[in-house]
Amino acid sequence: MKEEEEEEEEEERVIAVSSGDRCMLYVAESCSETEAVEEKDARARYSTFRKVNVSSLRVSHIVIVCNQCRSGFKQGLLNRSAQAQIGTFVTHVTIINPVSVNIFVSLVVHKCEFGRLIVKLSEPRGLFMANFSMSNYKRATFEEEEGSDIPADGAISPDSVEVGFRKGGVQLCGGLGRRTQLEIVLAALLVASLLSLFACALTLGIHYKNDPSFSLCLTEACVTVASKIVESLDRTVDPCQDFYQYACGGWIRKNPLPDGRSRWSTFNSIWDQNQAMLKHLLENGTFNSSSEAEKKAQFYYLSCLNEQRIEDLGAQPLIDLITKTGGWNITEPWEKDNFMEVLKTVSGPYRAQPFFSVGVSVDPKNSNSNVIQVDQSGLFLPSRDYYLNKTNEKVLKAYLDYMVELGLLLGGDKKSTQSQMQHILDFETALANITVPQDERRDEEKIYHKITIAELQTLAPAVEWLDYLTSALSPLELNDTEPVVVYAKEYLQQVSDLINKTDRNLLNNYMIWNLVQKGASSLDQRFENAQDKLLESLYGTKKSCTPRWQTCIGNTDDTLGFALGALFVKATFDKHSKEIAEGMINEIRTAFKHTLDNLSWMDEQTRQAAKDKADAIYDMIGFPDFILDPKELDEVYDGYEVSEENFFQNMLNFYNFSARVMADQLRKPPNKDQWSMTPPTVNAYYMPTKNGIVFPAGILQAPFYARDHPKALNFGGIGVVMGHELTHAFDDQGREYDKDGNLRPWWQNSSVDAFKNRTECMVDQYTQYTINGEHINGKQTLGENIADNGGLKAAYHASYFSFSFYLLSWVQRNGKEKRLPAVNLTNDQLFFVGFAQVWCSVRTPESAHEGLMTDPHSPPKYRVIGTLSNSPEFAQHFQCPLGSPMNSGHRCVVW
Repeated sequence: MKEEEEEEEEEERVIAVSSGDRCMLYVAESCSETEAVEEKDARARYSTFRKVNVSSLRVSHIVIVCNQCRSGFKQGLLNRSAQAQIGTFVTHVTIINPVSVNIFVSLVVHKCEFGRLIVKLSEPRGLFMANFSMSNYKRATFEEEEGSDIPADGAISPDSVEVGFRKGGVQLCGGLGRRTQLEIVLAALLVASLLSLFACALTLGIHYKNDPSFSLCLTEACVTVASKIVESLDRTVDPCQDFYQYACGGWIRKNPLPDGRSRWSTFNSIWDQNQAMLKHLLENGTFNSSSEAEKKAQFYYLSCLNEQRIEDLGAQPLIDLITKTGGWNITEPWEKDNFMEVLKTVSGPYRAQPFFSVGVSVDPKNSNSNVIQVDQSGLFLPSRDYYLNKTNEKVLKAYLDYMVELGLLLGGDKKSTQSQMQHILDFETALANITVPQDERRDEEKIYHKITIAELQTLAPAVEWLDYLTSALSPLELNDTEPVVVYAKEYLQQVSDLINKTDRNLLNNYMIWNLVQKGASSLDQRFENAQDKLLESLYGTKKSCTPRWQTCIGNTDDTLGFALGALFVKATFDKHSKEIAEGMINEIRTAFKHTLDNLSWMDEQTRQAAKDKADAIYDMIGFPDFILDPKELDEVYDGYEVSEENFFQNMLNFYNFSARVMADQLRKPPNKDQWSMTPPTVNAYYMPTKNGIVFPAGILQAPFYARDHPKALNFGGIGVVMGHELTHAFDDQGREYDKDGNLRPWWQNSSVDAFKNRTECMVDQYTQYTINGEHINGKQTLGENIADNGGLKAAYHASYFSFSFYLLSWVQRNGKEKRLPAVNLTNDQLFFVGFAQVWCSVRTPESAHEGLMTDPHSPPKYRVIGTLSNSPEFAQHFQCPLGSPMNSGHRCVVW
C-alpha cells in the first residue's frame, strides 16, 4: 500500500492546470513502458519532468485514439469540459506558445477534467520541440499573388511572371480564426502511439497483416503526417467520382471559414506560421551587431505597431501630402492648370499609377538589357468587370461609399464630396471600358511594341512623355530617341483622347484619389474601418480582425522583405534543403525531357530546341546568397531612411527609394540572380526573360516538402510545384521565349499549330467547370492549367523513375520505401492524395467570384479534378472505370 501511495504522488506531478490566461504543462521527459491500463487503475512510472510555459491550453478539439482496442475504448471526440477515459491517447491538443514554436509530443491522458489535464508521454523519449526548420508547416497557395502596387488589368512584367502560391489574396482576419489567435502560433500536439495506431487502424478496415511484403514507416514524422492525411480524407466519397472531395472532405468539415477571412487553406496556415516566427524575431531580437538593413526592418515594423502615434497623427499626414502635391478640390477650393506637375508627382516619387503604369524591366526581345515599359493601369477595383458588369452593382455602391467616407475623413463637405466622388467613379468606369481584358493579352508577341519616346508622343499626345519620363527616372538623362516598350498601344491612344476631353478639375481629383488610396492604409483606425465595409462587399467578410502585428509583418515584408528574409532564413532554413531541391529539380527536368521524346505532334527541330531550353532553365532555391552577407544586404537598402516613430513617413520614404532604384536599373544590364519574391513567401515563379525558376524558402516546408516524409509526398508536393514552374517555360506564353529568355519565334509552324489545337482542348475542358453557377474562364487560366497538368506529369514520372531506376541501389540496400500507417494507400496513390490535399480550401462566394474574374489560376477544386482527370496514371492506380467522372476517356494533354 505504501509503495502504491508513493506512486500516486509521483503521478500527480504530471499535471497541467489551466488558471485564468496562464497555465503550466508538465510533461514526462522520459518514462518506462506503460503497464496495463484500466479505467480506474492506471499506473505509470515517471522519471524526470520538464515544465513548459504556455499562454493557453485548449482541449476544444481532441481526437481520442484508444490505447488498447478493447471493450470500453473507442475513437471519438472530447470536448473541453468532458471527462476523458483514462488511458486514451490525445491528438490535436492546441498549445499556444508565445515563442512561436511547434511542440510535437505524444501524450496519453491519465486524467482529464475541465481546466485540468494530467498526461504522460506515450513512449520513452524526451520532449521534442520543432525548430521551424523546413520539415514543419507554414502559409501558401497555388493562387494569385497578394495585392501589390500593380493595379488590376495592368501589365504582367515579363521579368516577374508570378505563377505560384500567393499569400492569400485579401486576407481579412489574422491567424487561425476560430482555433486560436494569430498573435501566437498554432502548435498541434499530433500524436498517436505506434501500437495504438496499428490497433485502431482496424476501425478503418485496414488489414495489412496478410501481406508479407508490406512494411510500415513508424517514425514520428510518418505517424504525424499519416494522421494529417487520414484526418483530411473523406472515405465515404468514391475517389473516381470526385477526387477533390475524397481527398479534402475531412479537411473541409474540420475547417469552417475562420471569422473575418475571405478564404482559408493549407497555404494560409503556412503563411500565418511564418508570420508568427517573424513576429518573434522582430520583437525579441537584438540587432546591435547585425546589419543596418535588419535594424531598418525592426524599426519599420515597430513604427507600424505604434498605433498610439498613428492615432495621434490622424489624417494629418495625408492632408499635408495632398497640399504639398497641389491640392484637391474635395478638401479645399482648387483652380489650377498643373496636370503634368501633379501627374509627375503622384506617379514618380509616390509610385501611384493613374492612367497607365511605367516601369523598368528586362526587354523581352533583348534579355541582356533593361528598357522602359508602359502599360494600361488606373483601376482601383480588382477587375474591369466590377465596373462594367451589372451583377457587380453592390460592389460599385460599396466602393462609392468608401470613396465618400475617405473624402469626409480628409475634410470634405458631404454634398460636394458625394458628387465629386461619383464623377471620379464615372471616370474610372470610362477607363475600365477601354482597358483590354487579360484573356485577350496572352499573346506577348502581339502586344509587344518597341517605339521611341518621340513615337510615343505621337501615339498619346495628351501626356508630355519626355518631361514625364525624365522626371520619373531622375536623375537619368533621356531624349526622344530613348526606346520604350508599350504593351497596350490602342489603350494608350484611347486614354490620351479621354484625358484631352476630360475637365482638368476631374483629372486632378482622379490623380489625387490615386494618391489617397496609397496613403490611407497607413492612417488611423477610422480609415481601416472604412476599408472593412468595402472589403465585406468585395470578399464577403464581416469585419477585419487581423491583429495589428500581422498587418505590420506583411507591410515589412513588402518593404524590407530581404532584410526580413535574412532573419527568417537564419532562424529556420535547413541547409540541406537547397541540395535536395536541386536533385529533385534535375530529376523532374529529366522526366520532362523524356516526355518531349514521346510527343508525336512536335517536329524534331523544335523538340531539340525545347530540350535545350529545358537544360538551360536556371533555378534559384531558398534565398539569394547576398542576404546572408551584412555588407551586401545593407547596400541593397542604402539610402532608405527608416524612423521608429513615423510609419506614414516610412511609407513615403520607401516609395521615393523604390523610384530611385527603378531608375538606377535602366542603364545597367539585368541581374540574373535578382529575386522578385522574398524568402518567407510561400510561392514560386518562372521568369521567362531569364528562363529561370525560383522557389523561396517559404515553400520548402511541409506539406510541400519535408526531409523525413515519404518521397511520394515530396514529389506530390514540392515536386509538382517544380514541375509546374518548369512547364511554364512551355505554356502558351512561356513557349514564346527561347532558352536565353528572348521573345522570338523559335518553333516550326507545324508544331505551333499542333500546340494550339491541344490547348483549345484544355480551354474547353476548364471552361465547362463552374463555381456557384459561374464558369471558369478557360482562356484566362490556360497558362496555369497547362503548368498544372505538365507539372503533375513530370513530377509523377520523376518519382516513378526515382523509385524504379535512379534509386535502385537504395532499394537493393533498404528495400522498397515503407508505406504510411493507417492511410491504406500505395505510394503511387499517396502521390496523388498528397498533391490534392495541398489544395484543400474554403472561401466565401464573393471571394470565389473575385477569383474567377481576376485569377489566372483555376479554383483549387478544379486544379485537382481537371489535372487528375487528364492523368492515365491516376486512373490506373485508383482503378477508375472508363466513363467515370475522373476517367471520362477524353483527356486533354499538351505536355
